[in-house]
Amino acid sequence: MPLTKLNQEQYKAATAAAGNNLIIASAGTGKTSTIVARIAHLLNLGVNPSKILLLTFTNKASSEMIERLQKHFSTTITSKITAGTFHSVSYKLLRELNKNIVLKQPSELKVLLKSLVERRKFHHISDVKPYGGAYLYDVYSLFQNKSVDGNFNNWFCQNYDEQSVYVEIYEDILQEFEDEKDKFGYVDFNDLLIKMKKELKKGAPIYFDEILVDEYQDTNSLQGSLIDAFNTKSLFCVGDFDQSIYAFNGANIEIIGSFKDRYKDANIYALNINYRSTKSILALANKVIQNNPRLYDKQLIVGRDEKPKPPKLLVFEELFAQYANIAKIIKESKYNHEDIAIIFRNNSSADGLEASLREFGIGAKRKGGVSFFESREIKALVNLMGIFVNPKDMMAFMQIFEYARGIGAATSKEIYDALISLGHGDLLKGLLHPDKDVKVFAPKTKNYQLGLFDEIDNIDSSSRFDSLGFKDDFLNHPALKYQKLSEESAILLYEIYNLFKKLLSLKTSNAIIKECINSKVFALITSSIATKKATMKNGKVDEELKKDFIIKIYQKCEILIDMSKKYRDIYSFYNFLTLGSGELSEGEGVNLLSIHASKGLEFGLVFIVDLAQKRFPNYKLMSMGGSLEEERRLFYVAVTRAKNELILSYAKYDKIRKISYEPSEFLIEAGMVK
Repeated sequence: MPLTKLNQEQYKAATAAAGNNLIIASAGTGKTSTIVARIAHLLNLGVNPSKILLLTFTNKASSEMIERLQKHFSTTITSKITAGTFHSVSYKLLRELNKNIVLKQPSELKVLLKSLVERRKFHHISDVKPYGGAYLYDVYSLFQNKSVDGNFNNWFCQNYDEQSVYVEIYEDILQEFEDEKDKFGYVDFNDLLIKMKKELKKGAPIYFDEILVDEYQDTNSLQGSLIDAFNTKSLFCVGDFDQSIYAFNGANIEIIGSFKDRYKDANIYALNINYRSTKSILALANKVIQNNPRLYDKQLIVGRDEKPKPPKLLVFEELFAQYANIAKIIKESKYNHEDIAIIFRNNSSADGLEASLREFGIGAKRKGGVSFFESREIKALVNLMGIFVNPKDMMAFMQIFEYARGIGAATSKEIYDALISLGHGDLLKGLLHPDKDVKVFAPKTKNYQLGLFDEIDNIDSSSRFDSLGFKDDFLNHPALKYQKLSEESAILLYEIYNLFKKLLSLKTSNAIIKECINSKVFALITSSIATKKATMKNGKVDEELKKDFIIKIYQKCEILIDMSKKYRDIYSFYNFLTLGSGELSEGEGVNLLSIHASKGLEFGLVFIVDLAQKRFPNYKLMSMGGSLEEERRLFYVAVTRAKNELILSYAKYDKIRKISYEPSEFLIEAGMVK
């Protein structure tokens, strides 16, 4: 039975008397085993399985716990346990109450709210630009998750002072939004919890003898109020305040912190024996996390009896030397790559690491952020090189033309086909030295049966582009006569033309990649990408944010410039970039993980990189509503992923950003540096 394998702390918690029980389950102390054992204990006591509710933060977690129970109890018993996320459980119970609800995704309901917002007039009140429907939906969702008293007016004015002039209009719109949803029975994920709470308050015939809550430290105010609304006589909440790292997502650490105050008869249990990490790794984790406020007494104790390797700190003079050396250490390591994790706080760290791992032929799986080689800007650069290296690469050409507004896939393919014809099978010749005797964009026959409705005349005068300042040798290019060619796409084609004229005179891969990065065509692509990233949900472009994104894109490109020096010709460099391009994001290999993505996982060898002040702790995120305490909890979570070996590292200088760094204060707290 599950209870026989527990240590004394786990057994004491799992067999606690009914009541309000909080179990502080430190990292690696077997919280899942304790929850499973608790349910087994309840079943052994004769508790009706249909009177047990298990709330988890993923359906996968609840499924795994039920599967463990099925090794000891029949499915006729375990199937009666209500288990799942807050949302899935609420949906199930509301349906059992015969409530007429139709679950809609946020993207669908944003369209509805947008239609209501667009009917309103705002500008007679203020020059401040009002929120669009999509952004107002997100603000409203955050209010529902974080507000306890339900007063939107007060909450909104406190948090969005500049927009408070519109609060009464917003309130009225949101009331109309709620009325429209009620008319059709539409609900989103928040509505499931809100409606479930209302039904319970009204006396719905739903009662559980015990409610078990996993990852209790990550509950938000709405979830916390729903737990209370169930009004059960016995709570079994499992969590660790030192692993609360989702404040940005609405999680409220006050919920676990105030447990003993909100429930006067509360019993607090602690699981302190860590079976995952070595003594020296736990000592480092304890030393740092002790600098955070202690909400409850706890102290991680090692559960392994062996001589450990002490955590190691590696200090490098330059950022990319750090990444290259880590890749080299992994190359020479005896660990299976699947048992190695590199944990990062910033996505920019992962970009350099991913590139360095590839240079050593090391596969990797990246979780948390977009893969360096899959990011739009890097793919655009690779496509520019792809057109040059292989002029028959139609997809590379079409993907570049995605950045010209108003040009769809069909139009870009016709431009490609025309250039191929003008160059007698060679796109570069068709672009740079077109055969003007070749007729392109010929009239097409309409075929209504097949749905073909192309214009009879696809030709227009290229003189419509006279004002764009094209040089004469390009202004007479046959491609400019294509009727569907917009000004924006004509400019893009012109800059591709200018770039490839220059590339033909260059020999080395380093010179070619530099020319591509410094070209006007890449500047246009960069501007398009940055504009999209900096467009807020209210439709307005944040110009400062756009500038920041452009700087980051060019900094990221420096990685390719640095890598290209090792490849004499562009063909070998291009092959390196494209060969197995998906291997670092999927399949087997080293685990490249953001700290949030690493939570709940464990590895034999763990690297935590870029432990430099301002990078980790991340000052920028702290200034946007984070805190030093949460950054310290992130460090604690990262350290406690390591089972056997932990390697910490930072670099003193970043040659791309031209920034010098001091060691992270967490390294000072850990006693690794003075």
